[in-house]
Amino acid sequence: MSLLKTFLVAFILLFASDLSFAQQKQTPAADSSALNEALLIKDEQQKKVDSLVKQQLEQELLKVTGNVVRTRELEAQLRNITAADSLRNINQMKKLSALKKTTKGHPVKLNIDTLFYIYTRTGSFNPKERAKAISSKIENLYKAAIFKSDSLVVVENEGNYDLIYNNDDVLISVGNLDGLWVGKTNAQLAKEYQGIIKQSIIRERDEHSLTNLMKRLGLVVLIIFFLVVIVVVINRLFRRISKYVSAHKEKYLNTLRLKQMKVITAEHLESGLLKFIAVLKLLVVLFIIYLSLPLLFSLFPETEGWTWTLLGWILGPLRSAGKAVVDYLPDFFKVIVIVLLFRFLLKGIRYLFYEVKRGNMQFRGFHADWAIPTFNILRFILYAFMLVLIFPFLPGSSSPAFQGVSVFLGILISLGSSSAITNIVAGLVITYMRPFRIGDRVKIGEVVGDVMEKSMLVTRIKTIKNEDITVPNSLVLSSSTINYSSHTKNERQGLIVHYTVTIGYDVPWQQVYALLIDAALKTKHIQAEPKPFVLQTSLDDFYISYQINAYTKEANKQASIYSNLLENIQDVFRGADIEIMSPGYHVIRDGGKEVSAQK
Repeated sequence: MSLLKTFLVAFILLFASDLSFAQQKQTPAADSSALNEALLIKDEQQKKVDSLVKQQLEQELLKVTGNVVRTRELEAQLRNITAADSLRNINQMKKLSALKKTTKGHPVKLNIDTLFYIYTRTGSFNPKERAKAISSKIENLYKAAIFKSDSLVVVENEGNYDLIYNNDDVLISVGNLDGLWVGKTNAQLAKEYQGIIKQSIIRERDEHSLTNLMKRLGLVVLIIFFLVVIVVVINRLFRRISKYVSAHKEKYLNTLRLKQMKVITAEHLESGLLKFIAVLKLLVVLFIIYLSLPLLFSLFPETEGWTWTLLGWILGPLRSAGKAVVDYLPDFFKVIVIVLLFRFLLKGIRYLFYEVKRGNMQFRGFHADWAIPTFNILRFILYAFMLVLIFPFLPGSSSPAFQGVSVFLGILISLGSSSAITNIVAGLVITYMRPFRIGDRVKIGEVVGDVMEKSMLVTRIKTIKNEDITVPNSLVLSSSTINYSSHTKNERQGLIVHYTVTIGYDVPWQQVYALLIDAALKTKHIQAEPKPFVLQTSLDDFYISYQINAYTKEANKQASIYSNLLENIQDVFRGADIEIMSPGYHVIRDGGKEVSAQK
């Protein structure tokens, strides 16, 4: 009978949870977050039902000791409940993770301090409304004439835990998903909230108590007293300095003369120096007051937030008055800040690009040899941008004369540097086209040699005769470029060196192939793999043209390779008793007969 009652209670709880879940699903404004929250609440309620059923089954299991069949049935039911509970916990964690991504916490505050955050709803109250209501109740306790911390207790209420003050006022009810959200039980979270609220109310009431107020007022009086003493000492010190200057002006302040004419007398120097001392004294006094203001306003919680606002009101007029004396100093400081910012920015960018150049950092599609040119371009752009920012702060930058000179210099530079700009643009294009690298053997137009230097304006090439040739980048861009070294790097096959010889029809082509390949393999810097090969390029009247092709990794040594190849060709053909020559045929007619003669 008791088991039947337990199942009846469980059915009622499940029906209520399903009804609540169905109502939330039918709400047009419900989104995925609300749906997940409703599912989590339903799971929590199912947990309570399973817990009740599990307790009843365990009690019944104790009563049926000796009944093997019934014991097995009850143990099977308990195992099923345990397994379902484990699966439910896993699903809850997944739903909770998805809910945390879209849910925003709402703070519970006391004065300006945030005590904790509310993330979940309770009944018809959403998290924002809960946080606002809890904050209001905590503030009422803080403002109450008497606050007894022992009267703030945690009371369990059907799985939920209420934080109640004086057995009357419920401050917060911890239930549903509150504990699950932070990975704690509802009881643990309620105890934590209890401690936070107690400590915050006690601390705030203590800070605003009459005793602390009197202490703060005493500290204010003490700070003001020391401030007055310091100002008096500063006044006396500067007064003595002024008297000393006036008394020893003839000794230390000499008259400035231009030949025989007095420009500035000692009295003028004395007057200027005394004014400077007076201004310096005023600045020192204001600086001392400036340092004391944050200390004074930080003593009271009510004025702690006004500290910087009041400092702005005080320093604003002083800054305006000082601007007439040091008109350029603010602009100068701006220039210094801009320069320092760009300097540190360039240091960071330089480090990044040099790491790319060294190969310590890699970016897809960005070659290491682009690092320094890209850095130089970026540095130029940043310097230009820095000058644009600094220009308005330069002295006299707004004067018509300064602007006129700037325009004149700009026109002069633009007219006189058209060819240089053309070469610079061509240099940029060449840099990112990557037609060659330093050390490559290239042919640009009619110039053949090794690339020794690439700059923004020119490309320098050293020929095999040790001639240095400077080629403008605009000419490099407009001319065809042959790179002999591009296929000799990065595990490629290599450059194909080739030469054409002509052999008569009387020599079998198979023998010519073998001899040419043998000559190529005997040549220095010729690769055995891939193997040299021969091509027949033409069948002429008196001979066949054979082209020997061989691979080499030494593109910069083509002259010596070709020379050695020709030497080996002569040697192997001489060894085979074959003359490298082109035979000519003449036909001589003798009556009706033809006599052929070879020459």
